[in-house]
Amino acid sequence: MANAALKRLGELVIVLLIVSAGTLALLSLTPTDPAVTVLGEGHSEQEYAQVREELGLNDPLPVRYLDWLSAAVRGDLGASVVPPYSDVAERIGAALPVSIELAVLGLAMALLVSVPLAMWSAYHAGGRVDRLISAGTFGVLSVPSFLAGLLVIMVFSVRLGWFPRTEWVRLSESVADNLYHAFLPALTIALVEAAMFTRILRNDLITTLREDYILSAKAKGMSPVHIMFSDALRPSSFSLITVLGISLGRLIGSTVIVEYLFALPGMGSLVINAANQGDFTMVQGAVLVIALIYVVTNALIDLSYNYLDPRIRRAHV
Repeated sequence: MANAALKRLGELVIVLLIVSAGTLALLSLTPTDPAVTVLGEGHSEQEYAQVREELGLNDPLPVRYLDWLSAAVRGDLGASVVPPYSDVAERIGAALPVSIELAVLGLAMALLVSVPLAMWSAYHAGGRVDRLISAGTFGVLSVPSFLAGLLVIMVFSVRLGWFPRTEWVRLSESVADNLYHAFLPALTIALVEAAMFTRILRNDLITTLREDYILSAKAKGMSPVHIMFSDALRPSSFSLITVLGISLGRLIGSTVIVEYLFALPGMGSLVINAANQGDFTMVQGAVLVIALIYVVTNALIDLSYNYLDPRIRRAHV
């Protein structure tokens, strides 16, 4: 376990270096000029050149990257280069909890629905229930996320008036109000994730249920509930847990559509707004944090395989 953790740590550092360097290289190719964003239109080229010099944009790309990296290692992600020149770490600290909460709530809701559906579908594989669930999940997966969000808003906010659309209350202010306002965005995320989780887990469960030890448990007269939860679920959850880890890291930085539909101040909105304004320090810091969460989450998922399957643990010995 210790060797596996050290190996993952080394891979994590390499991935973060590649992602951060690649982000800076891509930002340098964008046509947006931060100097124009800072000063606005109508200034002289000399004034723009002075701003570029102050921002370090005239330095070679490797020099800019090493300067940024040395500060980032010390926990300093710099300040925004566009008004109001806010601290990058503070802006990320305000936006990150929103995206994390949406991702966690959405995935939790998806798991609560997908696990029992997948177990029910797999145990009745080939039957009417299985075909109905498979058709339903396929239909949900074919719906774009923006359309799913609009349908959720139309039904629960506009038509029924049960939930607000554009308000947000932070968890620190009120837990009940926060969950009330987060329900619709989380539901929008959960719809597609639940359909995907159901299909993945169903397929793995069907394979597991054909194993000899499962057939032996059935022959001994064990109940279907006992077989599914005690014998089949854990060895069938490798693919689900892998996709769950990927989804968590992906959703934290890719909930742009959901955040836009519900006017939420999350990481997706932060990155898009910063990119449109040419705020390269904000984009660089946000991408680093998102990448860090992504690789750490997936490293923990990989290490959890040792618990799920003792054969993997013995293979490392």
